[in-house]
Amino acid sequence: MPLYTYEHPETGETIDLIQGMNEDHVFIDEKSVKWKRVWNIPQAKIDSSTDPFDNKSFIEKTSNQKGSYGDLIDQSRELSQKRKDKLGYDPVRQKYFKEYSKKRNGIKHHLDRD
Repeated sequence: MPLYTYEHPETGETIDLIQGMNEDHVFIDEKSVKWKRVWNIPQAKIDSSTDPFDNKSFIEKTSNQKGSYGDLIDQSRELSQKRKDKLGYDPVRQKYFKEYSKKRNGIKHHLDRD
């Protein structure tokens, strides 16, 4: 059963109650004071167990995933940071910068600081 949070309108005191999803989400205390419901943002985490060095694993993991394009970019950025933390540089990023420069007659990408 889900946990719901309520806040006393005068004192600001909070209380967590376990209520069924189909129940009325109202809390009235013994003094007949109706508490305000606090709406919490759900805490979800994208599965980050993807191998940062396996591009096929990333494609398989994200192909059926629901979410926005921004979520995909964030996950890609996390894997890039893991590669950088482990090796001191990101070989996928370096390869991209090299190919970018090659296609543009030596012009560097604006994020390529090497």
